[in-house]
Amino acid sequence: MSDIEGVYEDLEADVSLEEFREAVEAKVEQMGGLADEETAAMLVAHELGESEVGGVADVEPGMEEAKFVAKVTSIGDVRTFERDGEDEDGRVVNVEVADETGSVRAAFWDEHAEAATEELEEGDVLRIKGRPKDGYSGVEVSVDDVEPDPDTEIDVAVADTHTVEDLSLGLSNVNLVGLVLDTDAVRTFDRDDGSEGKVSNLTLGDSTGRVRVTLWDEQADTAEDIEAGTTVEVVDGYVRERDGSLELHVGNRGAIEEVDEDVEYVPESTPIESLEIGQTVDIAGVVRSADPKRTFDRDDGSEGQVRNVRVQDATGDIRVALWGEKADVDVGPGDEVALADVEIQDGWQDDLEASAGWQSTVTVLDTDSGGDESAAESGGDGANSGLSAFADDGTGSESPTADDADESDPAAGSTTDDGASDADDPADGEEIEFTGVVVQAGDPVVLDDGETTMSVVTDADVGLGEEITARGIVREGRLEASDVF
Repeated sequence: MSDIEGVYEDLEADVSLEEFREAVEAKVEQMGGLADEETAAMLVAHELGESEVGGVADVEPGMEEAKFVAKVTSIGDVRTFERDGEDEDGRVVNVEVADETGSVRAAFWDEHAEAATEELEEGDVLRIKGRPKDGYSGVEVSVDDVEPDPDTEIDVAVADTHTVEDLSLGLSNVNLVGLVLDTDAVRTFDRDDGSEGKVSNLTLGDSTGRVRVTLWDEQADTAEDIEAGTTVEVVDGYVRERDGSLELHVGNRGAIEEVDEDVEYVPESTPIESLEIGQTVDIAGVVRSADPKRTFDRDDGSEGQVRNVRVQDATGDIRVALWGEKADVDVGPGDEVALADVEIQDGWQDDLEASAGWQSTVTVLDTDSGGDESAAESGGDGANSGLSAFADDGTGSESPTADDADESDPAAGSTTDDGASDADDPADGEEIEFTGVVVQAGDPVVLDDGETTMSVVTDADVGLGEEITARGIVREGRLEASDVF
């Protein structure tokens, strides 16, 4: 056995003896006679061992070379470009490949690009050698050599449509159907080349989770025509990372369009009683009270807006500050809401407060229609989401007192859609007197007697924290006051 064959026997890399001999001869020539065949064989063996990776997840930018086996999950279109100083255009095709550890984009150039479009099919398994680098949408491998490997089985599904849990960094050509949970306005920005760009965001959810979707330029305008509660399909998106979270981006090659499909979204929330300062969490519950929207001047002279609502679940309640566009969400007492990515802060009178900013999602869950249709639209029935327990008599948390109320914190007891308590509801048309503390001074006025609340229709000038008595007729759960004293 020759020295080359001896080194080859110990080599774990998947190359033939003939390929190994050729590499050794090239190394001897490269070294200019400074290394014999055995030394050159050991150097080649070391290089081969360094470039062979255990899986796609081990491919990292900065590696001189990476060799791996992966399955083709999607094939892009051929793009041409002009090379400096050359008459012939270059060609490139982006091919998404994956194994059980992850996925990566492989760039096939020129003759490889032509072969990819003519010969490759989704589901093919390839043995790839290439140079990893940081690409526009994650790690990208510039392919130097590729060959089919039909004998290797890789357990990765090739699906036409992804789910949220399928998404991974670097994934491209993503088609995803989801329920629109929240939308933002279109924003403009200046690019380095002086041109103006546009961007907007929306949040999609499906049965496996939710994801923030960023729409660029021509696609950004579509966000203005899409409403929360609509089912849409993202076509040809790509996955990027922002602030530690995955986002699905849609550029000019992609699209987003409404589809007639039912998508189930079940929010996973943190119990309010377990919230702590500094957390960024998801919460869900029933709106107990809602303040009017307020505007204010920022330090830079621009105008901001905020609206405070109080949300209750089966374990407690918390004030939520809705900032910016979130303050325009149409939400009021009795609405069931899911709030995602809210920041828990130290609020008024050392009470906890949730802050819903630009990165948050505010979803009003549709529970009016009932049955299976409601579950599809709202993200599950009450048993799954735990929301049916929120509109009870308020025993999940202690009723607030007059000392707890201020203009920006109108605490109210557990209410129904119109602000009246579920407990001991008076009959429609009955004349009653109700004495309580004003915990909401808007329209309607909400009184709290420490056990129940009452929604009062009155023109009387009342202030938060004031104890009053209202006398009048109850109609549709509200007290139409003829006298307030």
